[in-house]
Amino acid sequence: MKERKIPLRTCIACRGEKPKREMLRIVRSPEGQIFADFSGKAAGRGAYICRDAACVKKLARAKLLNKTFSAPVPDEVYARIEEEILAGK
Repeated sequence: MKERKIPLRTCIACRGEKPKREMLRIVRSPEGQIFADFSGKAAGRGAYICRDAACVKKLARAKLLNKTFSAPVPDEVYARIEEEILAGK
């Protein structure tokens, strides 16, 4: 039987490559909302980040979502995402 290929994703904070299931997806929906997608199936443009606290902190500090989504992201969104990710561990 053929072995299934494991999809890899790159963390936008540390640039490390890991299996998709080990990463957390952050989504910008078609309506423009930005949120942490714990199911990994929400519609919209996605970016992946490690579940590591250092990567989550770097996300807000370096304003990485602004560059990834090519749009300004308010500080409240970064705070909410950081809170959701660190609380959901």
